[in-house]
Amino acid sequence: MKIVTLPFLYIFSLFFIQKLNPLLSIEVPIGGNTFQTKGANLELLDKDGIKTWTSTESFWSTYIFSGSEKKITLSLELTEIPSKNKIDVWVNDGKVKTINLKNSSDKILKVGSFPFKKGYNIVYFKGNIKGNAPFPKIKNLKIYYQGQDDFKFVKDNIDQRFYWGRRGPSVHLSYEMPENAKMKWFYNEMTIPKGKDPIGSYFMSNGFKEGYFGIQVNSQQERRILFSVWSPFPTDNPKEIPENQKIKLLKKGENVYTGEFGNEGSGGQSYLIYPWQSGITYQFLTSIEPDGLGNTTYTSYFKDPENPQWKLIASFLRPQTNTWYTRPHSFLENFIDDLGYLNREVRYQNQWMADENGNWTALNKAKFTGDDIARRQYRIDADGGIKGGYFYLSNGGFFSPTATLNSFFSLETPKNSPIIHFAKLP
Repeated sequence: MKIVTLPFLYIFSLFFIQKLNPLLSIEVPIGGNTFQTKGANLELLDKDGIKTWTSTESFWSTYIFSGSEKKITLSLELTEIPSKNKIDVWVNDGKVKTINLKNSSDKILKVGSFPFKKGYNIVYFKGNIKGNAPFPKIKNLKIYYQGQDDFKFVKDNIDQRFYWGRRGPSVHLSYEMPENAKMKWFYNEMTIPKGKDPIGSYFMSNGFKEGYFGIQVNSQQERRILFSVWSPFPTDNPKEIPENQKIKLLKKGENVYTGEFGNEGSGGQSYLIYPWQSGITYQFLTSIEPDGLGNTTYTSYFKDPENPQWKLIASFLRPQTNTWYTRPHSFLENFIDDLGYLNREVRYQNQWMADENGNWTALNKAKFTGDDIARRQYRIDADGGIKGGYFYLSNGGFFSPTATLNSFFSLETPKNSPIIHFAKLP
């Protein structure tokens, strides 16, 4: 009786446990969650996954958030299997598993089991030095697990979400301004901490309903101060804008480029190539004023602490618009999708608005928000709030945030308003 009963109870227990904790699976698209984080050769990755993999130095990283610790089993879905290949796969700082693809024709490559921690996990894979290039083209990661489905990653490519997800979440601070006041001027101070300014960063200081003003990193050699105003005509193609709705340039500063822009709305753009640096606090000043003829003038100035004079960036006329300054805000974004795995951070301090008569009002309250990628929690490395007596924003780098979207923050009200001689501005 004992020989029959014990195996029966054991098998029944296993069946009952598996019923309570069934093996589940998710599919993580390479196209929206993977980056080439090392390698001299820039390989090709698109919405369908890794398309070229020609070097053992090419090092891929796939980022997946897990809300709890768990053990996972990993497989790779391949679209093409070159012969005589070996690849190395590992998770976080764990043990490397070398997979031999010699004479394999299976498009689902079983890798093995790994522990996942709570937070962001990184699945690494690279060509083994004993393998022959090209290496396999990978479309998806397949993850098998038991327990909670608390994973976060870019799940679909609707509305180009792979592209926007790889860029990383954009984050914003909207400042609370006085009600029923004709505010003309917005003043802000902005500092990028050392090492938080990778290529592709746009640190926007003075936002308004119709445009934005800030600084960006275009390359290792080039940095810009950028000021743009959207046309009232809704289009991504500036050539479609009727003449009577085009942004008109009124004036510009020395060495400032002006022209049109598109793809994210369209309108007038200006920028000054300028070697701004991280760790230095810069000043930004924008005025918005209706001209009484159904148009509105937008003007922005920049100030370097090394220079006592304000620099004029540009002044634009927006037709069919009658407004004072509305929606003062700041934001942080990355505009190069291949670099969306890098962390960026910016701090803002000493926000003020002045009315048409030059009377200053301090702004000390802000709401933290994020874009569609952040709201869907496809990427949660989006943070903002108060740190060290100033407002801040941070994104990218696959960290676990401390702030919740739509949170409100209040600083101690600044006491010393800016000293600006408006009549002497260039």
